[in-house]
Amino acid sequence: MSIDPHRLWRSRLKNGLQTLLILASLALVVALPGYLLAGGLGVVASLVVVMTGVYASSWVPARVILANAGAGLLERHQAPTLYRVLDLLYRRAGLSDSPQLFYLPSPDLNAFAVGSGDNGGITVSDGLLRTLTLRELAGVLAHEVSHLRHGDTRVMSMAAAMTRLTLWLTTLLQVSLLLMLPLILTGEMTLPWGVLLVVAFAPTLSTLLQLALSRNREYTADLDAVTLTGDPEGLASALAVLERHHGRWLATLFGRQPPTDVEWLRTHPPTEERIRRLMAAGHQHPPLHSHLDEEHVQAPPEILGYPNPMDRRYWRHRRR
Repeated sequence: MSIDPHRLWRSRLKNGLQTLLILASLALVVALPGYLLAGGLGVVASLVVVMTGVYASSWVPARVILANAGAGLLERHQAPTLYRVLDLLYRRAGLSDSPQLFYLPSPDLNAFAVGSGDNGGITVSDGLLRTLTLRELAGVLAHEVSHLRHGDTRVMSMAAAMTRLTLWLTTLLQVSLLLMLPLILTGEMTLPWGVLLVVAFAPTLSTLLQLALSRNREYTADLDAVTLTGDPEGLASALAVLERHHGRWLATLFGRQPPTDVEWLRTHPPTEERIRRLMAAGHQHPPLHSHLDEEHVQAPPEILGYPNPMDRRYWRHRRR
């Protein structure tokens, strides 16, 4: 089944509009305490601080973050099959730079992208490499390539900066209310209910919007991954494995019945809904696993060596 280009366009347009709406809402939330503190100048200053912080963070090499996380650079000769998959994904995604894959010595099943398409990389954990088949791992890598392709890490950095600034500004408002408390008690000032409402609800609202943005970008990355791999079943199978793994972990932590998740408090959408959307998407390219040896597709990838964690000076090295 091939993907309907009109359906793909509508889905991308819908997700893009949702992203813009959420970012605009976050900007409005962070502007409210700024306005209460310093009027129009406070609004401008708040937005300038957010944009400056995001711009400055974009200059931090991804390798600095990965070195702090204890990751190591997985060389091509150590994971030739994985790099063969990544090379094909990068070509299909239109990314000109050579891919970089990092290894995290952790038993957790995890993968994440850091940086952007021109200065970033993908990190996979030891647990993920040992658990997923190559076909499933290709779907996960395609999902992370999509995050790099669309600059999702910068979008989420902007949302996180807005949420942090909202918290700081509402803290200043709380201090201001405490300083005004004697005047309020003596009747020289009335209680500023608007300020109280902003202090009470702005941080929570900003956090909920940030979580909604994260879920939106995950849906978009899933759909984009299908266009890169041509194999919705591969990513759907990987998501099912991850759900079983995390479900078992929750069961051991909380007992036989894990707590029911509240959807709007999650960073990722429900796995069942993600799988449903994947299976309804179809595919565009020939399946990526058709370019690989069949006997390797249904087994975990072969890793010929593992790197040591990067030291703190790794950021000085030029990207190869």
